[in-house]
Amino acid sequence: MDLPAYEAPAEPDRAPRDNRILAEPATPAACARDYADAAKVRAEIDKQQKRTR
Repeated sequence: MDLPAYEAPAEPDRAPRDNRILAEPATPAACARDYADAAKVRAEIDKQQKRTR
């Protein structure tokens, strides 16, 4: 009885990669920039939360 040939799929690349979040120092200027960039997101979340109350 012959069994069908089975080829295992290629292993995914699990090599460690650089983390851009950890690579950038946490400075007051960087934190202020992140906070300003997220203003639209915070406003949208607030708007959505008001609809569910």
